[in-house]
Amino acid sequence: MNNSKQGSGVREQWLGDDRDDHDDCDDLSSGGNGRKPERLQKLISAYGAASRRAAEKMILEGRVSVNGITAMTGQSAVFGIDVIAVDGEPLTEKDEHVYIMLNKPGGYLTTVSDDKGRKTVMELVADAGVRVYPVGRLDQDSEGLLLFTNDGAFANKVGHPSNNKIKTYQARIRGDAAKAVKLLAKPVKIDDHTVHALHAQVISFTSDGGVLEIAVAEGRNRQVRKMCAACGVSVCNLKRTSVGSLELGSLESGTWRYLTQEEVLSLGERCIIGN
Repeated sequence: MNNSKQGSGVREQWLGDDRDDHDDCDDLSSGGNGRKPERLQKLISAYGAASRRAAEKMILEGRVSVNGITAMTGQSAVFGIDVIAVDGEPLTEKDEHVYIMLNKPGGYLTTVSDDKGRKTVMELVADAGVRVYPVGRLDQDSEGLLLFTNDGAFANKVGHPSNNKIKTYQARIRGDAAKAVKLLAKPVKIDDHTVHALHAQVISFTSDGGVLEIAVAEGRNRQVRKMCAACGVSVCNLKRTSVGSLELGSLESGTWRYLTQEEVLSLGERCIIGN
């Protein structure tokens, strides 16, 4: 598969050096033996090995070790003194932060690995030249904009559900498109939670339904699909077209590009407008 890069983005060191843009708890640059013990998931995230949530799962799965001993949930360590490894690979400080946007095709799992041998999004960014991890997720059948980075602080800012980033989708649906748009503008109950679309409109009509544009701020599991089902229509195809101010644009399916400095700052500093 052609996973070639598109655009003229950058592999950044500048943001890694601008510590004012990072959460203090994720700034482990002080060095020396004066470092204090930190929770393992925080250390793993800060050095770009995974998000905190994914790191917690890694620990539970027995994939993390400290000084050669399998780590336990809730364990702490001191970076620079304790040897922390994920899948047998010791964590090292990263001089360079990388930020990537992929146009995810359908049929790929948003995960680092799959024990059933199914295709994962990691195959599509294997030529990035550095190990990166997905920020947030898209369902296996969903397509569109998916971010990757090795910057743990950035991933926590952009990917955490509490940031209420605005995400826009195009949904090809089967059913009454006009009626669905009216219902989506009202509160909809899914999984015992009340949600609503920030924006919904019909882009085009088809013989059996139409194409809708839907914007949401929450990041609940399969939220857009469930909202549409609650409004009496089924989603045949779902594509994320933007996260905050970042738009997918003309990036071809299955390819990726580096984010520009302006795009990284837009997502990292204004998380509230930016799964």
